[in-house]
Amino acid sequence: MTREIQDLERWEQSGRLLPAERDKLAEYRRLLDAVLVLPGFEFTATFGFHIMALFDPETPPRAIEHVLLSLDVPVSSLEKGEMEVGATTDVITAYRVMAEAGALVIAAHANSSSGVAMVGLGFGGQTKIAYTQDPNLHALEVTDLESTRRRTTASFFSGSKPEYPRQMHCIQGSDAHRIQGQPGNRQNLGVGERATEVLLPEVSFKALKELFLSNDFHRTRPYRRTAEPYDFVEEARKEGPSIVQSFHEQATRQGGRQHAVLRDVVAFANANGGSIYIGVAANPKVEPKGVENPEKDMAALRTEIERQVTPPLEVRTTVLKSRGRDVIRVEVPRGGDPPYALEGSKIYLRREAETNLAMRDELVDLIRRIVLGGGVVAQPVEKQAVAATQPAAGGRQQQQQHQQPRGRQQQPAQGRKQAEAGQGRGGQPRGEQPKAEQPKAEQPQPSNNGGRGGRKRGEVQGPRTGVEIVQSEERKGVIYHTMRDLRDGSEVHNVTRQSARRLWRYAIALKEKGAFQ
Repeated sequence: MTREIQDLERWEQSGRLLPAERDKLAEYRRLLDAVLVLPGFEFTATFGFHIMALFDPETPPRAIEHVLLSLDVPVSSLEKGEMEVGATTDVITAYRVMAEAGALVIAAHANSSSGVAMVGLGFGGQTKIAYTQDPNLHALEVTDLESTRRRTTASFFSGSKPEYPRQMHCIQGSDAHRIQGQPGNRQNLGVGERATEVLLPEVSFKALKELFLSNDFHRTRPYRRTAEPYDFVEEARKEGPSIVQSFHEQATRQGGRQHAVLRDVVAFANANGGSIYIGVAANPKVEPKGVENPEKDMAALRTEIERQVTPPLEVRTTVLKSRGRDVIRVEVPRGGDPPYALEGSKIYLRREAETNLAMRDELVDLIRRIVLGGGVVAQPVEKQAVAATQPAAGGRQQQQQHQQPRGRQQQPAQGRKQAEAGQGRGGQPRGEQPKAEQPKAEQPQPSNNGGRGGRKRGEVQGPRTGVEIVQSEERKGVIYHTMRDLRDGSEVHNVTRQSARRLWRYAIALKEKGAFQ
């Protein structure tokens, strides 16, 4: 990294920076202004003990390479950039060489199996004393700094024992080999998950080294988070599935999981858009499974959307972290050219937390709104106005499709509503109903299934969500219902208990049991 920054700065001075390189250098400078990055290395000494050496940021890379050569690291290993070389020098010599080069020398995870405290190893006591009390050793990195046990590494090296008279600075580190740690595994931590807080007059290597060379042991302490990082996925799971978001634990072809995701994509595009989370269940109490290869899965998903969804739809895919797991978020915009179909013919709609194939009346209503330029979501007033001005499309054509005309089925209910609203009884055809003012008079009335009739018009605002059973009729032993969506006023006819969706099925079951009588 240091060499790359130096190269970028040299090219900047000579005016040879490309736009991408200029952006990269600016990002490096922004991060280095906020974070003190210390160059260094972790060295494996004889018997496998690990020692860290941290240097001043101004130390040139060649000087650090010279230290490694002094520790008998082969030149060929440095030229190849090998990460692991093996033990080449004993512990005491390594301390001395590092300290003479100006490094801050820290015994890495001293109380573990590869630490100089020799926990569980049968070395002599004098060797342990020499490895932990050497004057060239500045601090011990331990893993039990926050342990509630009585005997900890820090208490052992507190200077209270005659064999270990030198009190040692004990700090903790993440020993991270990954960006994000594994949830529930305290052995595989991520960057910054086990850190040390240090009180310094300034953020610099000089101030840090002066602290560890002093006898001031009260300016270091374990860092404790005041709050966990914000988890966008977890917050979405708390809200649960809705008309604008859904959850899928997997998006593989097996078992139709990918097809379920594609159905949601089409449904959201036909409504107001939404977000799809892949890799987590909707229940926030269930541990996220995550996605093993998010880049591959996102590419496969984009390919299937391009192949199966018509007309073309642009979606945005991102990778989020939730409890240490990778989760894919697919952001579906509100479609600009509805209706969108899957496999060329299957049109799906989103109703509350469910995605279903569009029913006939829903398709008619959707197409009508598109043709009239009303968009995907229409208001009840607009819907009633359309029905009033275009009776042929809204009523008479539908009346001819049934043995018993739908106009006769709806007229009594319409007449009752007009009487309640003070409009007079309506025995006339749908095309002769009052115009757009009628729904405004009806809207404050309580719903028919609420059991609160008799209130004055305008006194109580009707519900804006849920479903209303407008009309029921029995034909050949089967009860058919007309359902109204209270969010937008749209109606779906000829719904039975078997064909109804979840919320509708519940309302129909109560209706047929006589619960609303």
